[in-house]
Amino acid sequence: MMKLAAASPQSTAIDPLPDEIDSASAKLVYFYLDRAGEATVSELSGALGMKKLGLYSVLATLDGRGLVEHEGETYRST
Repeated sequence: MMKLAAASPQSTAIDPLPDEIDSASAKLVYFYLDRAGEATVSELSGALGMKKLGLYSVLATLDGRGLVEHEGETYRST
């Protein structure tokens, strides 16, 4: 029987999402930005399959809570 090596805790650990994020869409956007580093609304739309209009609303909420910041059209988690 083949024994699989256990993954190191560093490679599988995921930081918990902030408690202030309550919607599934906001969680998805925040998680993507946290992992990708930064993205434009167009990049988020393509990667997540979300409409840009919905993304602007989610990003405005996250920005208002201090969870993301943006410079021009580029957003990143804080």
